[in-house]
Amino acid sequence: MSDKYKLAKPLITSEWINTDQPLSFEDFRGRVTLLTIFQFLCPSCMSHAVPQAKRVRELFAEADVAVIGLHTVFKQHDQQTPADVKRMMREHDIRFPVAIDKQDAGERLGETFQSYELRGTPTQILLDRDGNLRKNKFGFDSDLQVGAEIMSLLRDRETGLKYTQTGD
Repeated sequence: MSDKYKLAKPLITSEWINTDQPLSFEDFRGRVTLLTIFQFLCPSCMSHAVPQAKRVRELFAEADVAVIGLHTVFKQHDQQTPADVKRMMREHDIRFPVAIDKQDAGERLGETFQSYELRGTPTQILLDRDGNLRKNKFGFDSDLQVGAEIMSLLRDRETGLKYTQTGD
């Protein structure tokens, strides 16, 4: 593992959907991990980010690339309960594991949202095979860009994508 990248912070979750047990980034060591952070009332999340995550899941072998989601809420909390998220996942045929961001009792933001100092949704995070944070992007990139980044991380642990944090 290289010292030039930082290990991804753990997800702070209240529950997981589409998996029998809680997951951590440690479960995905040895694979590139795409984490799509979304909320289902976010139009860009549901029209671009989540469908893109589904395409990545279909294109790359699970042995090489893990795809997971994190549903986080920072507004309209009463319309985005865990039961609503489960219903939405069935309606949109989302089969990859999705965590529910644990809500901080004193804030209206999820704890993972705060830990990663996110700006909003959608946000895309890429981890290399060693669990290092290599991309944290508010918004989304084209499928071609994301595919190239994933391939770079699959091909070379040390000379792949450099960590980037970008926004609109």
